Amino acid sequence: MDTLGALALATEPPTDHLMQRPPVGRREPLITNIMWRNLLIQAIYQVTVLLVLNFRGKNLLHLEHDSVDHANKVKNTLIFNSFVLSQIFNEFNARKPDEMNIFEGLTRNYLFMGIVFITVVLQAIIVEFLGKFASTVKLSWKLWLVSIAIGFISWPLAFIGKLIPVPETPLSDYLTRIFCCRRSAQRSEEKREEQLEGSH
Repeated sequence: MDTLGALALATEPPTDHLMQRPPVGRREPLITNIMWRNLLIQAIYQVTVLLVLNFRGKNLLHLEHDSVDHANKVKNTLIFNSFVLSQIFNEFNARKPDEMNIFEGLTRNYLFMGIVFITVVLQAIIVEFLGKFASTVKLSWKLWLVSIAIGFISWPLAFIGKLIPVPETPLSDYLTRIFCCRRSAQRSEEKREEQLEGSH
């Protein structure tokens, strides 16, 4: 999933919007504040959903009457399927991290569409036919719809997230300042303690 996803995004051709950006220096951080914002929004959403499914999945999926082993396998398969589909949906968000229309130019990138299609097909094969190898069980069409819905929510979530402004100063600069301030405060405290000890 990661390899195919990275390959799909690496094949994205440059756009006019991209070419109008100012040049980026060699010392600039690889992950921009916009990327951090998008990453945090998707990570919080996915972790929350997956934790709810992990701890409350049996009740939410009405698996209380199934055997413990089968209920756990269904729950874990749904978690696995939802996670993978969330990543696939998020690949579309990653195409345009700072633009509202993530589908612009999508039909021109046949390689991206092909890789996404292959990833979905492989996921379906793993879940439906490679149960012994992947420790999964076949999911009903309802649970497939649940997985797709969980992944789909990442699109409107990303759209809303892009309305949140981010500062121009890189996040790494803020972290560096905080770290330097703590170190200087710690050194000042150590010097003061040494002076107090010397006076005694």
